[in-house]
Order: sequence, then C-alpha cells, then structure tokens
Amino acid sequence: MKVYETNDIRNVALIGHGHSGKTSLVAGALFASGATSRLTRVDEGNTITDFDEEEVARKLTISTAIATAEWNKKKINLIDTPGFNTFLIDTQAALVAAEAALVVVDGVAGVEVQTEKVWSYADEFMLPRAIVINKLDRERSSFDRTLENVQSVFGRTAIPIHLPIGSEREFKGIVDVIRMKAYTYTPDGDGKGKESEIPANLVEAAEKAHEALIEMVAEGNDKLLEEFFDKGTLPTDEIIEGLRDAVRQMRMYPVLCASGLHNIGTDLLLDFILEDFPAPSHQRPWKGTLNGKEVERPFKDSEPVSAFVFKTVADPFAGRVSYFKVISGIVKNDANLVHVRTGGAERLSHIGVLAGKTIQPVPELHAGDIGAVAKLKETLTGDTLADKSSQIAYPAVRLPEPSIAYAISAKTRNDEDRMGHAVHKILEEDLALRFYRDPQTKEFLLAGTGQQHVEVIVSRLKKRYGVDVELHAPKIPYRETIRGKADVQGRHKKQTGGHGQFGDCWIRVEPLPRGAKFSFENEVFGGAIPKNFIPAIEKGIVEAAEKGYLAGFPMVDFRVVVYDGSYHDVDSSEMSFKLAARKAFRAAMEQAKPTLLEPIMNVEVQAPVEYAGDLMGDMNGRRGRIAGMDTKGGTQIIKAQVPMAEMLSYQNDLTSMTQGRASFSMEFDHYDYVPQLQAEKVIAAAKAAKVGEVEEEE
Repeated sequence: MKVYETNDIRNVALIGHGHSGKTSLVAGALFASGATSRLTRVDEGNTITDFDEEEVARKLTISTAIATAEWNKKKINLIDTPGFNTFLIDTQAALVAAEAALVVVDGVAGVEVQTEKVWSYADEFMLPRAIVINKLDRERSSFDRTLENVQSVFGRTAIPIHLPIGSEREFKGIVDVIRMKAYTYTPDGDGKGKESEIPANLVEAAEKAHEALIEMVAEGNDKLLEEFFDKGTLPTDEIIEGLRDAVRQMRMYPVLCASGLHNIGTDLLLDFILEDFPAPSHQRPWKGTLNGKEVERPFKDSEPVSAFVFKTVADPFAGRVSYFKVISGIVKNDANLVHVRTGGAERLSHIGVLAGKTIQPVPELHAGDIGAVAKLKETLTGDTLADKSSQIAYPAVRLPEPSIAYAISAKTRNDEDRMGHAVHKILEEDLALRFYRDPQTKEFLLAGTGQQHVEVIVSRLKKRYGVDVELHAPKIPYRETIRGKADVQGRHKKQTGGHGQFGDCWIRVEPLPRGAKFSFENEVFGGAIPKNFIPAIEKGIVEAAEKGYLAGFPMVDFRVVVYDGSYHDVDSSEMSFKLAARKAFRAAMEQAKPTLLEPIMNVEVQAPVEYAGDLMGDMNGRRGRIAGMDTKGGTQIIKAQVPMAEMLSYQNDLTSMTQGRASFSMEFDHYDYVPQLQAEKVIAAAKAAKVGEVEEEE
C-alpha cells in the first residue's frame, strides 16, 4: 500500500439506519476503486467490512470496520458503522476518526429513527456531511418521495446534486446536476458510469435542480450572490468551488443517488468525497492536555508525533488490535511511543492500513491517516500514544452507560473457570459493555445496550473462546427500610457450666432520608456499658440489618442510638453484646413499620411520533411517572421514572409495540417505597425461595 500525504487523505464515515445499505456502498466503492477484484455482497456474507461471524450470520453491521480505497491518486478511508440502536455506541465512538460523514438513507423507508440519531452524532463532532439516497433499484423506492422526506427532517439545505435515471428495477444511471451530464451503468458492473446525454424526459427537472443548486450555493457567499444577481447564473467552476465551501462550512448537505447492491453511482460518490469533503489538514486542530494545560494540535507532519486509539478489536489469533488515528507527526513502523495514561513505552511493530479484518503493512503513516497495530501491551480505546518529548493527551469520547443488564452464569465448572478471562477480552473491544458482580444479589451481571447486544456477546464467548454461558433476568436488588420509630431492649443471657453469657442494651431506632444508609450513635453515660463493648453492639446491628427483616434484603436508611444497658463483670463479652444487639434489632423492627424499597430507573424512550400515545399508556401500566416529553423532527422523546422490576421485559415489548423503530436508555436514579400489593408478592416469593433453599440443603 502506497504512503499518502495529509492533503491526499479523506476519512469518511458512512452512517445511517440499519439496513440502509452502508456496507453495500462500501463494497461497491472498493470494487470500483480496484481494492477488491469482485463485487461482494452482504447476503452472501463476503463483504470486506462485515467480516465478524456474528455479522455474517445476522446480516447486519455490529462493529465499526474500516477499508481503504485509492481513487484518483488519493486515499479514502471508508468507516463502515453500525446502524441499529443496539450497536450505535460503536458508531458514536468511531466518528472521532472521521472528517466527514455520508448519511445513507433507504430509498424506500426514507429517514428512520436511527438516521436522526446518527445525524445528531455528526452534529456533536461538527462533521460536514452529504446524504446518499440508496437502494433506488428496490421495488417501491422513490427518489422524489425520499428527498421530500429528507428535506422535511433536515431542512431545505439538503439539496440534490444528483437525479436518478429510471426507477426501481429500471434505475440505471445518474444525472450530475452540477455539470449537467448523465452517466449510465451496467448493473453489477465495475461501478464506472458511461457519460451520455441527459434523457429528454429529465432535461426540465435537471435544469430546475441546477438552478435551485446555484441559488443555494450563492446564498451563503456574498461574492457569488452578487454575480448570480448580475448574470442570473454561475459558471460550473464557481458552482463547484462554492459547493465545496458550503459543504465544509456545513451550510449545505448535498443529496446523491446510488445503488450499493448493483454498484450504480459509486464512482460519482468517490469523486464527490475527494472534491467536496475536507482533508484532515482542512479541519480544526484537535484539543488535548499537555503539561496540565489545554493546547491545540494541528494535523501536520512537522508537529511532534501523537496518535489517538479510537477502537480496539480482540482477535483470538492476532491478539489485541488497536485502530488509531495519527493526529500529528509521522508514525513510522517500529516506532517507540509513550502511552500517555500510564507512562509506559509501546513499540508499534508492523503498522498497517485496514481492509476489514486484514492489516496491509505500510512503512509509515502521515498526520490525519488511520492505521492499525497489533499486540500493544497496555493500550486500550481512548488512550493516546505520543512522542516522549511532547506527551499530549487527547480526551476519550464520552459514551452513555449500558441500558440493560442480564445475570450471566457458566453452564459448567470448566466454563466458570474461563468465563472471567474471556469476558474481559471482549470488554477491551466493546465500550458499551459492563461486567460486574452485584454485591447484594451475588450475581454476575453483563450489561449492554440491549438484549440483542448481550446475546451477540454470549455467542462470541462460545464461538471465540469456547465458553458456554446462560442468561437470565437479574434479581431485583430490593432493600428494606423503616417508616416509624422504636425504643427497645435487647437482652442476651445464657448460663452454662463455667462462664455464662450476658449482654443487655437499650436502643432507639428511627428512619433517615433516602440514600443516608446507616448511622450509629453512642449515648451511654456512667459506664452502663463499657466502651469496649459498644463496637460489638454496632457490629451486631449491622450484621442483622444485612439480612433484613421482611424478606432477607438489606435494611438501609435508619439510625440506631444505644443509650443504656447493663453488663456482668464475668459473663459479659463482645459476643454477648453482639447477640443482644441482634435481638434488639429484631424487636425494633416489630415496632418501626418496616417496608420494602425498590430501585427506580430514569428511562428515556425515542420513537416515531405516531407511537407516543401507546408508549405513554404502557409506561403508566408499568407504574411509571412521565417526567417530560420533547419532539425532534419526527421523533418523540419520552422521559419517565419507572421501577426496575417493571423494565425487565421492556426491550422486547418496545420492539413489538413499535416494529423495532424505537430505542430506549435506562440508568439507576433512586430507591422508593414498593406499593403494598407488590411488596406482599415480593415478600412471599422471597420466603418461598428461602424455604426451597433449606429443603434443597436437607
């Protein structure tokens, strides 16, 4: 692979709703550029960027992949991203490596829920973008209808620079509205159009689109606007230059046509990327921290070397593979750089550029380029590698927390021994995943962005690492608390041969505000209980509180004050007072109105507006409280607080209610009282489970 200068590089992310055809467009572009010898297909499972066995089996992009196309003596790094909500965190994390984005829209479905979400990601990263109306060869596809939909969502600055020749199965070419030329294609051909005259039935539409484009280009440029008013038109060269400026300043979003499946229009797509999207050197410098101060680092070869790792892949054969973007300087093969977070040294042996899962070796990579290297010792996603003399650190992308957790258990003892290691390997590459042990329920939990995400991880554990695990709904971490006060005595007296046991304490118990946990105070005066026995009383109460009173859940948010008692010079001991404290705790619970608490989650649902009524009704049925509503374009955002116990099946229910067009996120907010009816059911179930455990032991 040839080495390219910064100005000859383009880093472009393909983003859009799932099944809009991003991977097919990448496959077509790679074939048109000569990077592959034939047109690969998603349905055949042989595309360059959907190489993971889970992606092949499910026929969808799960993880971001990168492939390089060489076009007109320049280099284009195509970043193929996931489009389904479950895997969008990977898309968000990968956009940091791009200077521009192609928003791919299905010519049948139009703008979908995740299209708007990834558009908002591109806004966050301030990426210039264009819109590709793809799959125009499909039955019921319509360029005009989809364009109208695009403009209703993204505004009038989404303006066509292409018009399709033919529709559905007859889609065979594209009119270039800028140059007023037509190109026809052979379906499943090499992706290179043959120049021809604009068909007679499209001349009027092309002229109208050409005029609209000129007006839009001139609108944001005083010089061009003056010339347009003077002459009524603009020369082609000035249209091209004005469009380039408008795209890079995000004043315009050109709309293009394509069929990734039959490779129509991919050459014009590649031309557009080189002509209108910025090279890294034309974009704003990156901000980082150097010696405690925020500094800017431009994409220049002359600057000290620095690279940002934006993705990690755990390959069972190659080990850990790090995808990095060179921010400044020139990264050479076998370079020794400093891992800024740890201060350790990393040697970049066998650097290369990516073609899906394949790394093609290169001697060096210039500022702005994207590369990969295997087997770095400490480096993970979000880390910076830099020259020893200038250890700048770039901030990692902030990503939302996982929304759903499942309890995970190994099927066999052998699987149990290897599960932890295998899961941690996968954690290295998947930023959306969490693996932890719930200290209350004692379960291992695997948290992800959705059920499908967690199922993919379980499948990978088996296929990659031979670890068989089972998923089941997690136990709800209920807690217990009190609503009333109590003033009781705890007395433990036991006489055996020799020394007896004697402990006696009086305690007051009262509730504390939510989240206050536990408070213990000593108000004993006059030596009624020696000071050395006070910690034993506290320990006895803490141990009793951990086992709860109603259903075996930990007791929280209460205060205990020990204020009196008595002791025996010979028979009193720490154990005696600990047992007395336990008796006092149980006696207090009989008076203090114990009750159950349940975790309440902050839930945010994003769905098409037409489902809002059904979703709110469903939330109310789940004992949810609607906290707010907002509308963005055609998307309704519903915020609510819902008990965790009511959300265990929500993923599947939401999918069926909205035909898979909605998404949700969820995070813990606070604990609140369980209503009496539900509390009785939980207590009965907990007692039944305890009886079952005892019978099993016997």
